[in-house]
Amino acid sequence: MYKTFEELIAAAQKRGPKKVAVAVAQDPEILAAMKHARDLGLAVPVLVGEASAVHPLAEKAGFGPEVEIVDEADQDQAALKAASLVSEGRAQVLMKGLINSGNFLKAVLNKERGLRRNKVLSHLAVFEAPGVDRLMFHSDGGMNVLPDLETKKEILINALQAMASMGLSQPAVAVLSHNEQVNEKMPSTTDAAALVAMAGRGELPPCVIEGPLALDVAASAEAARHKKIRSRIAGQVDLFIFPNIEAGNIAGKTLNYYARAKMAGLILGAAAPVIMASRSDDAAAKLNSIALGCLSAG
Repeated sequence: MYKTFEELIAAAQKRGPKKVAVAVAQDPEILAAMKHARDLGLAVPVLVGEASAVHPLAEKAGFGPEVEIVDEADQDQAALKAASLVSEGRAQVLMKGLINSGNFLKAVLNKERGLRRNKVLSHLAVFEAPGVDRLMFHSDGGMNVLPDLETKKEILINALQAMASMGLSQPAVAVLSHNEQVNEKMPSTTDAAALVAMAGRGELPPCVIEGPLALDVAASAEAARHKKIRSRIAGQVDLFIFPNIEAGNIAGKTLNYYARAKMAGLILGAAAPVIMASRSDDAAAKLNSIALGCLSAG
């Protein structure tokens, strides 16, 4: 398990740079992150957007004339061209630039030229928090609002497959709820128990999974002992599966704003890794997300 983003970046560097197609690349912050990623040997950018706007911003970010720019003034068409580059194998990772998220996702899901795989798209967030001895993987706090059991299964499979591609086998997984008791009136508890049963039947990628678990037990072996709960993973959880988007989103923002955690994020379930950084993400978060995407591209 990676302990820090520094370790994750080093692992991505060892695998060599991946081509990253940036959709609507005339975004100074994205270009600065891509320049840093290129200098670290993580990524080779392909900048898709209005060339007259991209050129001066790329130059200001430190790119020379060697950087590849694909001219397309229309934003929706630029997103589709970037997705096409990935679907055709001319790039390995897709990244959102200066375009609305909904329009960007339409390009990702385009049946003819996008990265659609008839699977659930889900968000994987990764956090490095002070005092925690490993990176924490969270899903899904960004895509699926109120997932049912089948959707949660796909969310879990997406995350486990991505982690396996990063070299993380047999991760410890906590399926979260408010406590450890299965209650038919609380779907988060029955869904958690069902996911554990699926793993027992071999229906999921390799993992050590428990649920339902409250967050205190997942985070602390001492809390588990105090509550007299026997757990193989308490205090050692790698992947946290949240019951809904509110829980995942609030947990992530709490880590960001109160614990000052570093973060990265990735959209999973497409035919290739998709980076959709928020405009509120700082430069480090954007770089970490690029590294995460390149590492998960294999």
